[in-house]
Amino acid sequence: MAVGNVAVPETIYPIEGIKLSATAAGVRYKDRDDLVIIEIAAEAATAVVTTKNTFCAAPVRVLREHFAAASPRYLVTNTGNANAGTGADGKRRATDICAALAAKAGVASDTVLPFSTGVIGEPLNSEAIIAGLDNALANLAPDNWLAAANGIRTTDTIPKLASKKIDVDGSSYHITGMSKGSGMIRPNMATMLGYVATDANIAADLLQEMLSAINEQSFNRITVDGDTSTNDCCVLIATGAASSDIIDSPEHPHYQAVFDALAEVFIRLAQLIVRDGEGATKFMTVKVTGGKTTQECCDVAYAVAHSPLVKTAFFASDANWGRILAAVGYAGVENLDTEQVDVYLDEVRICQNGGVAPNYTEEAGKTVMSRPEITIHIDLARGDAHDTVYTCDLSYDYVKINADYRS
Repeated sequence: MAVGNVAVPETIYPIEGIKLSATAAGVRYKDRDDLVIIEIAAEAATAVVTTKNTFCAAPVRVLREHFAAASPRYLVTNTGNANAGTGADGKRRATDICAALAAKAGVASDTVLPFSTGVIGEPLNSEAIIAGLDNALANLAPDNWLAAANGIRTTDTIPKLASKKIDVDGSSYHITGMSKGSGMIRPNMATMLGYVATDANIAADLLQEMLSAINEQSFNRITVDGDTSTNDCCVLIATGAASSDIIDSPEHPHYQAVFDALAEVFIRLAQLIVRDGEGATKFMTVKVTGGKTTQECCDVAYAVAHSPLVKTAFFASDANWGRILAAVGYAGVENLDTEQVDVYLDEVRICQNGGVAPNYTEEAGKTVMSRPEITIHIDLARGDAHDTVYTCDLSYDYVKINADYRS
């Protein structure tokens, strides 16, 4: 059961220049949408980031080659099979899918980017995907975001969507995105799978910079289980339909407003992944302040967010704050004065100057820990830097889900 507000937006704005479809190709299961296509207008700019996992999946390798050669026109995603750990055969199958879609759509093969998610180490049923392309192409429409968000799900219990409209100096911009992911979540330069589009007119090189920067606030600041997937990819598309005035530098008067709106959508999509973490019962925000550098704050936040002992304590609603201190201690912060560190659970200070806070009571700690959403605030008291990571607890159900994943 997902934690907190995971509702689909009341309004899902279509993005001019983007069409989507979802269809049941039978990649792994029958009568379940498992093939999603996104059509991108020829004049759009596209930015991509991919996993840093060295054992990256075949579609990621093909995607990198294609993206380096041409501007994307189609994105094709299958669920049920990650096409990872499949060697040369996996790459051939990913290439075949791109070639088949390109031939049907009348575009060059390298303008098609492939994405896969699901079980690792099994041959991809590329024949089923290719057979499903005609139906997928026939059903492309600008208002199919919800169907597409459902079509990219694997162990996700909810579709993950965010959509926003902003007005800047008489111009209206729309942003809509979807993500998927529930387990094997510790993205490193991406999310599990994420697709965000805007009708803003943004130069391609600046769009890539924006995506990389926004990822550092969103998809690169979440963890469910500390595992970086073989298939992580994220795409940001700017169709330019909203204005002929191109945003080509951070000095453009519309840049900051568009950047902030994009970041809001990305953070929402990233948080939805954590809220829907496999077996999650609590959504945890780990906020670290008072650091010398953002990196050391990030290191501390991730040490706490990754700790199985911390995560299981939160599942049990046990304010075992010593586990938090232990994680801070092994985060690798040089010359940390532990006698200056304070730790809060929401409004309750549990640790002051490296020891139990004088006014802390177990009853107060238990009250906070019973909440479904909790902020762990760690003040290092050694500078002005800060960072935030989002995570969830570790429950019995996480073990059950992953023990039965291939069943």
